[in-house]
Amino acid sequence: MRLARCVMVQGTASSVGKSVVATALCRVLADDGWRVAPFKAQNMSLNAAVTSDGAEIGRAQAAQAEAARIAPRAEMNPVLLKPERDDRSQLVVLGRATGSAATRDHWRGRPRLWPVVRSSLRALRREYEVVVIEGAGSPAELNLRRSDIANMRVAAEARAPVVLVGDIERGGIFAQLLGTLELLTPAERARVRALLVNKFRGDRSLFDRGVRILRERSGLPVHVLPYVEDLGVPAEDRAALPSATGEGPEIAVVAYPHMSNNDDFEPLAAAGARVRYVRRATEMREPDLVVLPGSKTTRSDLAWLRARGLDARIAALAARGTPTLGVCGGLQMLGRELRDPEGVEGAPGSDAGLGLLRVRTTLERRKRTFRVRGRIRAPCLGLAVGLPFDAYEIHVGSTRRDGARPFAQLARAPGGQRVIDGAVSEDAAVMGTYAHGLFANDRLRTALLAFLARRRGRAFAPRSLPADPYAAVGDWLRASIDVPTLLAACGIAR
Repeated sequence: MRLARCVMVQGTASSVGKSVVATALCRVLADDGWRVAPFKAQNMSLNAAVTSDGAEIGRAQAAQAEAARIAPRAEMNPVLLKPERDDRSQLVVLGRATGSAATRDHWRGRPRLWPVVRSSLRALRREYEVVVIEGAGSPAELNLRRSDIANMRVAAEARAPVVLVGDIERGGIFAQLLGTLELLTPAERARVRALLVNKFRGDRSLFDRGVRILRERSGLPVHVLPYVEDLGVPAEDRAALPSATGEGPEIAVVAYPHMSNNDDFEPLAAAGARVRYVRRATEMREPDLVVLPGSKTTRSDLAWLRARGLDARIAALAARGTPTLGVCGGLQMLGRELRDPEGVEGAPGSDAGLGLLRVRTTLERRKRTFRVRGRIRAPCLGLAVGLPFDAYEIHVGSTRRDGARPFAQLARAPGGQRVIDGAVSEDAAVMGTYAHGLFANDRLRTALLAFLARRRGRAFAPRSLPADPYAAVGDWLRASIDVPTLLAACGIAR
């Protein structure tokens, strides 16, 4: 059977733009009529997505699938690591959590995951014409080369040409690109077909000499990609949280150490809200909305929040009627009690919650991952009863209401199981839910932002989000470089 051609996007480090370039390539190839799929062997991120069959994968690979106009699936990201502490992560294999492992044990055991990576890549190559592969971190980590399952070993397995991306904004672009090439083996070096200088600001002609130096020293074609503030690609992780730039309602999101799925709030910022990430009580100020986002380790993040005095500040704002929202782990923190009888997040025990919602949560080892369709059950935060939305769940633990009104009714896919979700306070100012992705729903997002503006007596018209969120990143790549020449150098042409 003929297998799909592949092109691999590797980087000189994390957060240099691999995900954005891979997303752009998926869109450009799809626009050109190719049947294209994304692939990343191993991802480490607390931003995850759920497929239609309940598999959990990295948010970046779900976005790349959407850019390619296909449905996300587990094989696109067969290994996902979700950090729980600096030295420990949850391991998700083919979309299902398999338990937690110390970082040392995972690195030693990574070769055992290679058959999963290989079979997943082969399954995609059987079905598609092109697979766009994203690397992880840097391919030049000499101490990790023997256990590599995400970079050059994948390129060799797929016989994939490599495009190497560097970030000029962080400085040292020559050391980044030429140093990486120098540390590769001759066989690995031969796979690299082009260099991409990403995030260039200002007059492109000022870097003409730099392009010549890179070309002469590497013998490779060099392409320069301009910096663009927002290309509409969801963040792969929380490595660089955006600063608040909007003119609309001010939203303060508590950025605890293991905050997860912070991409939940990107649609609010895109619509014009001023989304700020706060870590100290003094940074909270007087926002229009306080948000407690998801958390991979709810108990320890709750302790962190208390140690910084954020609990008292949140309670004081809520007492004055400031709208407050908890998503997933944030819902659990807003309740009266958080129980962990099985020691899911460390030593067995229980913690008092913030007490702003009449609910109690019990952590459980079983992880719930579902796509859901919901309807609001209780009016809150300007959201009317009956308002529909699409979302997804990723959580451990179940939450019981102590007389609180539920937020929504959900239908879980696959199967359509109906469940009651979340809770709303008596004054309708505090709300919690397990539903991620709420603000990607246009009507819900618009209603919330309009409500927040009215409370302050302000007029605000939220910006409309594009119907096709990935058109911009495809247009950016086409306008910046000669894409056909780049793809031809990688052996992809009709």
